[in-house]
Amino acid sequence: MPTVLIIDDNLSVATALDVSLSLHDLDCVITTSTEQGMDYLTMHSIDLVIQDMNFSADTTSGQEGVALFKRIRAHSPDMPVILMTAWTHLDMAVELIKAGAADYIAKPWDDQRLITTVRNLIELGQANRTLQRRNQRELQQKQALEADFDLCGLIWQDRATAKVLEVACQVARSDAAILITGPNGAGKERIAEIVQRNSAVCDGPFVILNCGALPAELIEAELFGSESGAYTGAMKAREGKFEAADGGTLFLDEIGNLPLAGQMKLLRVLETGRFQRLGANRERQVSVRIISATNADLPAMIKAGQFREDLYYRLNVIQLHLPALAARPDDILPLARAFLGKDKHLSEAACAALLAHSWPGNVRELKNLMQRAQLLSSAAQITVTDLGLSSAVAAKGIADNEPDKAAIEQALTQAEGVIAQAAAALGLSRQSLYRRMDRFGIPRLGAGSGAGSA
Repeated sequence: MPTVLIIDDNLSVATALDVSLSLHDLDCVITTSTEQGMDYLTMHSIDLVIQDMNFSADTTSGQEGVALFKRIRAHSPDMPVILMTAWTHLDMAVELIKAGAADYIAKPWDDQRLITTVRNLIELGQANRTLQRRNQRELQQKQALEADFDLCGLIWQDRATAKVLEVACQVARSDAAILITGPNGAGKERIAEIVQRNSAVCDGPFVILNCGALPAELIEAELFGSESGAYTGAMKAREGKFEAADGGTLFLDEIGNLPLAGQMKLLRVLETGRFQRLGANRERQVSVRIISATNADLPAMIKAGQFREDLYYRLNVIQLHLPALAARPDDILPLARAFLGKDKHLSEAACAALLAHSWPGNVRELKNLMQRAQLLSSAAQITVTDLGLSSAVAAKGIADNEPDKAAIEQALTQAEGVIAQAAAALGLSRQSLYRRMDRFGIPRLGAGSGAGSA
């Protein structure tokens, strides 16, 4: 059961609050002095504090409440605190809310609004604590990965990326063949590089062959090499990618584009470690770690007779699936800022527009977009206009961060004046909502603007 700490020197007021909250399954603890309240907060787990603003007889300045609030904030920075007093000081309330107070309630209060405010704040606080714990765990996992493995300078923040990296690093030391799947531009080559850098053959060569970038008739020569005169234009003998990768790793990108004839010969090399150069009779022996990647649906290609099933199982001992960038939203802004460089920064609306974009070209598209914005914008701040995204995405980016007056008033009405609830509905922090209310001339306190306001 959530626990509310009440700090109020008026025992009758504190008891009335206790009764109201207890009827709604909220456990209350009453303390009647600032010291008693701080002692309890220090020693026990509390979900929310309701504090009075005046504690000495005939005192109405609210300074004692200000001092108490600052002590609570110093001890528990994320603790939701509701300020309560019969002596309403608008300026003081505004300043304390700017400093992080959750809400300001005047005596006598409206029970229903009080309960709504308390429940919303407790739920929000619990969600924030859960998120903080998750973020802390993820940060520790990220730090552990970065400390234990060479991640090749990869910029990442999303949990989906972390899962791929954890498995990649776990299997890197084995000699098992790895198949990396995912859309074009998602970063599959970087994952392959991380596997190689942390493998048992990390000191060996890392050779890359894009199977989709060469004509079918040249694939075999690229893989296995050729002797002089083996085909038209072969003026001298040359080694293939397998020879070049001996003692290291061969990364076969777009493996789904490998012709069937090349697939058969590749399968033999994987089984025996032996091959012949094109036009040669002598077999050569190599030891090569194979990592392949594709954006194709290989099982569907197998059914269509376009890819050998036995080769698929040879390549797919371990499969790593790297999701599209849009499915790794927490990676978008860190990557964007890294591509943009230190001299420029993104506006709030630009950040929202980047998060709203579908990124069909994935990380490659994001990199190109940020480099273009960096070159074409003369200002230090990159705006939505500088990004050059579609008008629909740009408009969503602006709307997500700059709700108009009507939207704010509607959110406040639907939240019955509870600032925390209205801010959450608009996707804003309380401070951001207050700034926009000031800009549009919407009163911060008064009728309908705060739970239980006088």
